[in-house]
Amino acid sequence: MTHFVARTAALRPEAPALIDERGASTWKDLDRRTNQLVHALRGLGLGAGDVIAIYAGNCREYYEIMLAANHAGLIYVPVNWHFSAEELAYVIDNAGARVLFAEGQFEPIAEAALARGETPGLEHAFTLRGSGSAPFTDYETLLAQASDAEPADQCAGGPMFYTSGTTGRPKGVRSTTSKPGGPLMVLEMMGAGLSGMLGIPNDGTTLLCGPVYHSAQWAFSFLPLLTGSTVVMRHRFDAAETLAVIDTHKVTNVHLVPTQFHRLLRLDDAERAAFSGGSLRVVWHGAAPCPPEVKRRMIEWWGPVVGEYYGSTEGSIVTLISAAEWLERPGSVGRPTPLVTISVRDDQGAEVATGTSGQIYVRSNTGSDFEYHNDPRKTAEVHLAPGTYTFGDIGYFDADGYLYLSDRKIDMIISGGVNIYPAEIEAVLVTHPAIEDAAVFGIPNEEFGEEVKAAVTLRAGYAPGEALSAELIALCRERLAGYKAPRSVDYETAMPRHETGKLYKRLLRDRYWQGQTRKI
Repeated sequence: MTHFVARTAALRPEAPALIDERGASTWKDLDRRTNQLVHALRGLGLGAGDVIAIYAGNCREYYEIMLAANHAGLIYVPVNWHFSAEELAYVIDNAGARVLFAEGQFEPIAEAALARGETPGLEHAFTLRGSGSAPFTDYETLLAQASDAEPADQCAGGPMFYTSGTTGRPKGVRSTTSKPGGPLMVLEMMGAGLSGMLGIPNDGTTLLCGPVYHSAQWAFSFLPLLTGSTVVMRHRFDAAETLAVIDTHKVTNVHLVPTQFHRLLRLDDAERAAFSGGSLRVVWHGAAPCPPEVKRRMIEWWGPVVGEYYGSTEGSIVTLISAAEWLERPGSVGRPTPLVTISVRDDQGAEVATGTSGQIYVRSNTGSDFEYHNDPRKTAEVHLAPGTYTFGDIGYFDADGYLYLSDRKIDMIISGGVNIYPAEIEAVLVTHPAIEDAAVFGIPNEEFGEEVKAAVTLRAGYAPGEALSAELIALCRERLAGYKAPRSVDYETAMPRHETGKLYKRLLRDRYWQGQTRKI
């Protein structure tokens, strides 16, 4: 048996471990298929520290692959399924992935990525629920050829999530303390610790209704699986279906983002009245700012189970706040967890007084740290000292030790819980022959928190207009994931740049944020 599912497979072999739209896998099934995949991956010549990439939607096979990697000492890269062929090829190459798993619905994009000739280190490509035709091999064929015996020498692997950087290219985030090939108990302790800290029951039912390639959705679903939770997943979020799934499967815990809160609150009275929600123990939200009135309405509807956290891909969860605490301190993201120490510092690195805003720094109390894959310069930029780092956010502590966020990394856009970095979009816009200069920033959007706005200056001989705006937006959709494309385009006579070339985006952005009290 594979270590992480052995206990539950022995206790509840026929109980469901994973449930998606196409069916369910029992714990016995999951254990057997994980065994097979560990053997299959080793048969391909993969060993501790090697990298695989997963380009798929939320499905049971995704969890099998992650489990197998975690037992074989492999690093696995959950790739954003919205990525274009160009972006996918970059991540595969940058991560050094030797194997790609692509779901059938994304097979054309994956095939286009491989056809670019930019992934020389990739040795094998498999499809989940796909054609299995060249250049891919069918995933089920791979498993069928492998033994289902308990693998020997099981050792820990782990994820490497890609998060966009200010250079415009996605950056891999790797732990520098949990090395691949180490003891399995490290990840086991992480799962147990997270579940205990967040109040997630070991024998509960987890609902995944956001993309598992996102580090938060991974943490709030994969880690509970390790401690015995059933995971029910949906590829797309539908508000009415979410309520039905919670009641039907007696879901005990779920992670949501504010955009999903908006959509749930839009349901009609009859749909909301039919929802019991009596099985829910905890509902955590994060990943994006939540308007206070929206959160207040969710607490009124779902009760005290609604909690909030603050964190990032780099530093995981660093603060928590319950519904009761938040109602007393609206806008706070809570107090630091026991695992970290948080300080607020000025531009010189000195700690500031209570109530004074400054840059937020986090230090792990367990000695954990991270690095950006193949980017020591960026790693150094965010570290004040080894083990002490910043997400780039600005905030302050109140007298009771509760943290409030007042601003953030000035350029990053958070739309529907997804981080979007403008530099990547600007790099595409300036390839258009009409564009002299470009700036991209976030403006208010009631549903998504922010939406992408582009401001451009034109070369001589070109005129602004709806046709050109549509052309620019289409160019971005062609080159990038669709959610990164601007919703609208402004035309400027000149960009507010310093003589050094530095762009003062604040002067473009602030006119849209007048009257807004919180930009994070």
